[in-house]
Amino acid sequence: MALLGDAALAMWWDMAPAMRAEFEDWHTHEHFPERLSIPGFRRATRWASADGGPGFFVLYEPAGYDVLTSPAYLARLNAPTPWSAKLMPHHANMVRSQARVVASRGGAAARHALSVRLSAAPGHEHVLHAALCEVVETLPSRPGIAGAHLLQTDTPAIAATAEQRIRGLADRAADTIVVVCGYEEAALRRIADIELGAGARASAGAADDAMVALHSLSVAMLPLDLGERTRRTPLRA
Repeated sequence: MALLGDAALAMWWDMAPAMRAEFEDWHTHEHFPERLSIPGFRRATRWASADGGPGFFVLYEPAGYDVLTSPAYLARLNAPTPWSAKLMPHHANMVRSQARVVASRGGAAARHALSVRLSAAPGHEHVLHAALCEVVETLPSRPGIAGAHLLQTDTPAIAATAEQRIRGLADRAADTIVVVCGYEEAALRRIADIELGAGARASAGAADDAMVALHSLSVAMLPLDLGERTRRTPLRA
C-alpha cells in the first residue's frame, strides 16, 4: 500500500491572500509538527492551488482509522494553541473528510496532485467504486504519474471539537475521493479531462456534483523529520 496506513484525513480550504504567509509559516512550523507528534500520524502533505488561487489541499496519513478518534488526537483538537486559534477562523470553505483507504498504488507525494471529490448516483455505489478502483490500479504506471489513491469518507461519531467551534461552521465532508500524484502537470490535466472527466464519471455511475482541483506541492513531512525543533513565535498581526 502506497499510503502509510489504511485511513486518511483529507482536507480542502481557502486562505485569504492577506493571511497566506502567516498561515504557511504556522502550518509548516507549528501545526504539522504538532499533528505528527501524535502517535499514529505517519505523514502530512500540503499542496497549494496550482493556478495560484487561495485553495489548499492537505492529506494526513494515520496508521489506522482508530487514530482519528484516539484520545491523543482528540486532546489536540480540543486544546488548540494560541497561534492555531488565531488562524483557524481564516480557513474558509472547509471540507474535512475522515476516510478509509479503499485502494492505493504508487507514490503519495509528488510535485503535483489532482484531487477529485465525488459521490455515487443513487444505487450506483458499487459500480462507481469498481470503476474507480480500476482507474487507481492503472494510472500509476503512466508517464508523468507517480501514484493514485481512492478514499471513502467514514465520519466518526464524535462531538464537535474546539477547533471546529473556532472555525464557526460545521465542516463539510467529501464522499468518495480520488487523489492522483504526478511529476507532470499536463499528465494530470489529461486525466482530469479523460479518465476522471465528466463523461467518464457519469458512465461510472457518479452523480454530477464532482469537485476537481489541481494542486502543487508545498511541503511533505514525516515524524522523523521533526527532530529537535526551535520554538516559534507567531507573526504580529
